[in-house]
Amino acid sequence: MELEKKVMEMLKEAMKSKDEASLRALRAIKGAIILAKTEKNAGEMNEEKELQLIQKLAKQRKESYEIYVKQNMMDLATKEKEELDVLEKFLPKQLSEDEVKPIIEGLVTELGVTDVKEMGKVIGAANKKLAGQAEGALISKLVKEILAK
Repeated sequence: MELEKKVMEMLKEAMKSKDEASLRALRAIKGAIILAKTEKNAGEMNEEKELQLIQKLAKQRKESYEIYVKQNMMDLATKEKEELDVLEKFLPKQLSEDEVKPIIEGLVTELGVTDVKEMGKVIGAANKKLAGQAEGALISKLVKEILAK
């Protein structure tokens, strides 16, 4: 619930300052929160669900940005990048590949996984441990590299 209050405050500020990029991103967050609250079996909104919501929105913006850049649609790419920048303010600091690798190596040792067929165990544990701090694609890539050795 804290996120919803924070978004509403920031939305008011963005309206006053006429910051279009922030308005678009904050309205997207607000809409996603409302949608999540009204879904069947949604349960109570907590910090973990709020983080997942924002991660999902950020991932959508990032993918759209990359598509627009490839298609040389820079006006649309710019809008997506602006919204992504606003969304990233709500996310924890992203760890670099060099910071994530030792964590995953530790999990591989801790779980005793030696075969690539069991990489799902490591990915699941890494996703929990690194919630919001590393993208799933990076985690998956590193687990494959480490287990392939």
